[in-house]
Amino acid sequence: MIRPALALLIAAASLPAAAQTIYKCVDENGGTLISNTRVNKDCQAVVLTPETAMPAPPPRSRSAARPTPADFPRVAEDAQKARDGDRRLILEQELSGEQRNLAQAKRDLADQESLRQPPETPAGVDRLAPYRDRVAQHERNIVAIQKELSGLR
Repeated sequence: MIRPALALLIAAASLPAAAQTIYKCVDENGGTLISNTRVNKDCQAVVLTPETAMPAPPPRSRSAARPTPADFPRVAEDAQKARDGDRRLILEQELSGEQRNLAQAKRDLADQESLRQPPETPAGVDRLAPYRDRVAQHERNIVAIQKELSGLR
């Protein structure tokens, strides 16, 4: 009883080492194959250490990858500031509209919850679902508009 358990323990201890071994194999056509299992008798174990592992290449910047063409249209700074101001005004109007819609949706939900049918029943839950969805949608819209506003210069 002890010998099979000891053999199982030794086999289990050797599994992590085998799972981390990488093999470099040469197939019959002369091609190189890298695998975590021995494919044929020509496979050789490769030991990867921090000294032999290659570092990741440095990230390339986007501006170096695609420079702006010389004939690309440019917008004057004062025109861009005017556009940014208009955008801010539009987003603020949308935000106030969404806040009004959220308040109305919350009132509608409260009205539906106050009706005679208890909301705990399946019919009450199904009846209230569209109202809860409207409230959640307006809350998501408000968060998105606030995110847009915070990103403006």
